[in-house]
Amino acid sequence: MKESPIIFTIPTYRLRDVAETVEIYDEHFARNGHAVKMMIFDDSSLANHEKYYALLEQTKTVNDLYYVGPHEKEQFLGFLNRKLRDKKLESLVRNLFRPSYGGNRNFTLIYTLGAYLISADDDMRPHALIESSPESLNSEEISRGKLMKAAAGGFVQKSFDLLMAFKDVLGRRVSELPGNYEKGELITDTAMDLETNVSNDFAGDNSLILQRGSVSSSAVVKMAQTFRTGTNDIDALDYVQMYLRDESQHHANLHDFNDLYVLVNFRPVVTKKNWRMDCGVAGYDNRLGLPPFFPTRLRFEDFIYRLWIQQPGIAAAHVDAVQTHIKNNYMRNPLAMDVFNEELCTLLKKKIKGSVSKLEDLTIRFGYNGEVTLKDTQEILDKVTNVNLQVVEAAKRSKDAQRREALGLFAENLARSFYGFEPDFFQQNVTRIVDDVVSVIHASLELWPTLVETCYFHKDKKEFPQLRVKNKKLKTRNGTAPRAG
Repeated sequence: MKESPIIFTIPTYRLRDVAETVEIYDEHFARNGHAVKMMIFDDSSLANHEKYYALLEQTKTVNDLYYVGPHEKEQFLGFLNRKLRDKKLESLVRNLFRPSYGGNRNFTLIYTLGAYLISADDDMRPHALIESSPESLNSEEISRGKLMKAAAGGFVQKSFDLLMAFKDVLGRRVSELPGNYEKGELITDTAMDLETNVSNDFAGDNSLILQRGSVSSSAVVKMAQTFRTGTNDIDALDYVQMYLRDESQHHANLHDFNDLYVLVNFRPVVTKKNWRMDCGVAGYDNRLGLPPFFPTRLRFEDFIYRLWIQQPGIAAAHVDAVQTHIKNNYMRNPLAMDVFNEELCTLLKKKIKGSVSKLEDLTIRFGYNGEVTLKDTQEILDKVTNVNLQVVEAAKRSKDAQRREALGLFAENLARSFYGFEPDFFQQNVTRIVDDVVSVIHASLELWPTLVETCYFHKDKKEFPQLRVKNKKLKTRNGTAPRAG
C-alpha cells in the first residue's frame, strides 16, 4: 500500500449538507493519525453550487480538501473530447459522466486512477451502532442486526479505524489477509433475494450468512466495504410496510421513521463473489483502473461490480469496520417515485445478469438490448397494485386524520408514478425508459477502456481540473498529529 496513495472521496448532489460530513470524516482520520487527500465530487447545478459552495470554505480540516464541481467537470469533459478528436463521441462522453448516481461515481474512478479509492456517501458517518450486549454469531453467520427504536437505548456508538481496515485488504492477495478473515464463495442475506437484493419480505432483523466455498489464495481483493448500521438497506416498499404495520406512526412522510438498524455482532470476510455490495461505504483498488459504474439515474449503478467481481483472480471483502447511514430526505425523490425506480432496477438487474457474455479488466459485456415484454410489466403492476390496495384500505380504517391523509396522498402518488396502473400506457413508458438506459450503458461500456487508457498516462503529468478548497486548516485535532495514509 505504500507505493500508491489513498484518496478519500465523497460523491454528492447535496452540497448544502456535505460540509458536516467533511468535518466528521476529517476528525475521524486525524484522530486515528491519518493524513489523506479528501475530495468532493459534486453533481449540483450551477445555481446550487453558487449558493452553497461557501459552506465548504467555512469548514475546518486537518486534511487537504479538494472540490470537483460543475465548472471543473466541464473542463475535464473538454479535455477528454480534445484528446479523443471525434465529434461523434462527445455525446457518449457526456452520458458516461452525466449528472446521475453512476455518472458522478465515474468521475471518482477517473480522478483516482493509480490510487486506492475510499468512498463514502454524503449521509454516511464513520461510527457504528452496536447492541450493548452483543451475542456470539453462529458458525456461518458473518453479521446479525435488527431494528431498534432510537429513543429506547440498548445500543452504543463505536468507532473503527476505517483507513486501516481498508489498508489491511485492498490490493492484497487472499493469502496476505489478517487471520481473522473468514473465507467463502458468497454471502446471502436472510431478508433479501441473493442476486437482486430485493427484500423477500419486511423483517425486523436479518443475518448475513457465509456460503462456504474455495477462494483462491492468489486472488487479489479489488473491492471492499464496511458493514453498515443506521438506516437499514431496505426497499422503498419496506418503508410502506413499516408504516402500515405501525398504526402509531402519524407523521405525514412515510420515509421518516424512528427505527435504527443496529448490529448485534459482525466479523470480516473475503468472498469470491459479492452480491451484497454497498458502494456508499466502499473501497477500491484503482491502481490499474476499474470498470465504470452504470451511468444511470436509477439506483443500480453498482450492479456492474456485483457481476464484474465474479471473474477469476479477483475477490471482495467485508472489512473489520462499520459505518452508519443517517438517512437524509433533503432532495430525495418522493417515496412513490422510489418505488417506481426500484421496480425498474429489479427488472434491469435480472435482464442484464441473464445475458452477461464476458467479463474483462475494465468492462463487462451483456446481450440484453432493452426489450420489455407485457409479462414483465404486468408482473410489476400486479405487485404494486396489491400494495396500493393495502394502502387505500389502511387509510379507510385509520381514525387519525394525519395518518389517513398521508396514506391517501401516497396512494394517489403511487398511482400517478405508475401511469394510473393502465397496462398499455405503463408498458409503453417503461419500454422507452429501459431502452434509453440500456443504450447509454452499452455505449459507455464500449468507450470506457479507451478513456481509462487516455487518462491514466495524462494523470501522471498533470492533475485533472480540481479546486483546492480555501478552508481553515488545522494543524492537529485534540493534539493528534496525522501521518500519511
